[in-house]
Amino acid sequence: MSGRYAFAKGLKEVRFLFCQSGEPSAATRNFLLRAYPIMKKNNPVTPILLREAQGTLPKVYARYEFGQEKSQSLEGLSDKQIEETVTSLVKNEA
Repeated sequence: MSGRYAFAKGLKEVRFLFCQSGEPSAATRNFLLRAYPIMKKNNPVTPILLREAQGTLPKVYARYEFGQEKSQSLEGLSDKQIEETVTSLVKNEA
């Protein structure tokens, strides 16, 4: 599982937006509780930002070299689907 969170070299930042108490963000919060320590351990210099705001729908952003950015909604996804979505964003370079 730890190899799954090895970020691409061109990845400069990963940002998660979600609500700290809303039901649509529950799976995202659970995913981050489980996966954040592994992601940070495997990528100590890449910023992994967690942004909580009331009423925010869950979303993940990946910023690559030259300011290119991709995002994916995490709304309605299960923990496993969130893992697959995040993995595809952090391994693919823009």
